[in-house]
Amino acid sequence: MPMFQPSRRDGYGDGHVLDLDTAVKDGILGSVGGIAAPGGGGRGVGENLDLRRMIEELDLPDVPVVFICPISLEPMQDPVTLCTGQTYERSNILKWFSLGHLTCPTTMQELWDESVTPNKTLYHLIHTWFLHKYLLMKKRSEDVQGRATELIESLKKVKGQARVQALKELRQVVALHATARKAVVDGGAVTVISGLMGRFTSHAVGSEAVAILTNLDLNSEARTNLMQAAKISLVVDMLNEGSVDTKINCTRLIQTLMEEKDFRSELISSHSLLVGLMRLVKDKRHSNGTLPGLTLLRAICLHNQALGLFVTIGAVPQLVALLPGLDLECLESALFILERLSTLKEGQLALKDCSSTISSMVRLLMRVSETITQHALSILWSVCNLAPQECSCMAVEAGLAAKLLLVIQSGCDPALKQRASELLKLCSLNYTDTTFISKCKLTRTIQ
Repeated sequence: MPMFQPSRRDGYGDGHVLDLDTAVKDGILGSVGGIAAPGGGGRGVGENLDLRRMIEELDLPDVPVVFICPISLEPMQDPVTLCTGQTYERSNILKWFSLGHLTCPTTMQELWDESVTPNKTLYHLIHTWFLHKYLLMKKRSEDVQGRATELIESLKKVKGQARVQALKELRQVVALHATARKAVVDGGAVTVISGLMGRFTSHAVGSEAVAILTNLDLNSEARTNLMQAAKISLVVDMLNEGSVDTKINCTRLIQTLMEEKDFRSELISSHSLLVGLMRLVKDKRHSNGTLPGLTLLRAICLHNQALGLFVTIGAVPQLVALLPGLDLECLESALFILERLSTLKEGQLALKDCSSTISSMVRLLMRVSETITQHALSILWSVCNLAPQECSCMAVEAGLAAKLLLVIQSGCDPALKQRASELLKLCSLNYTDTTFISKCKLTRTIQ
């Protein structure tokens, strides 16, 4: 029976037959973290573990090249060797033959014998290598689950700094290991952790608790429990006073709670919450908070009860000032919020009173995306409709007429074209025909 003999370029060559004992002795199987190779007495364990299952569950990025099928570039589960000495996954080489190829895919030699021979030595090597990795993974998983359980139990007893340390370690464990997250949820630890949050909870405890909760899949019961006023108040306080990581975690937790069907708008109708989010969004030192902050503000502005508070805290000029420096995703969220605010009388007045609103919106028309154009056009319509003479003239001087013609002549949504036509007509009322036509020239816009 042909034996697999790796070439020198694979580092396993020199003409020696690759067998299990040699591979283990020479370290080809790699470090196994102290777990013995399942030879002899361990044979039963290996036989009971399916190779396909181990490969799929491990999903390892670095597998010895000798285990990889040259056709699929995936680990082999049923290696067979051709008369040329090259080894392939059985299903792959048989498919090669079924396509009418009578050559070796690697060497392109014509085959004098089309039969394939199971490479049992290589199969055992592959199985043993993956078995080592699999058992090590399972051991680590059990250790992590056990440690998570221990930490949860300790949280029920310890207080003060010991509680903070236990929460810190649990946060690190759940952030790195899916099995730990499952153990925390299945073990009812969400109730324990949320129970630590209240009116008199220190920010040291609260920030760690929130960091853990944002890493978990919270069910409806857990979300409802966290929607208590005292817990929300703690989260809002930390959003205003915590580190940037704590602020982002608080933002994500509130976003998760808002997905609950029984979420109450009064929980987010808070000046303090909106002020904290605007601070997070404007923090130039920590730009990683901009997107989470804007995402939550976007969700909040959908609640009519909270919408008026945006204007009260001065969100309109602050958001307009941010527009030039935002990426596409953040820009869409900011404009969505401003468009929602433009549906309120006080929002329209705030947009009108902001000196850079009109120029910023005109600049964005037909420049980034159709969605951006739609938001900007809607905001311009609201402002110009509020004060036709004053705002329309400012918009036309900023190049609006030419931009509206571009929208009308483009292939965008018909409703968007209609709104552009209506706004163009509104702007034209302040000019003679000749003057307005001159304002519609594209030269200035292109410049």
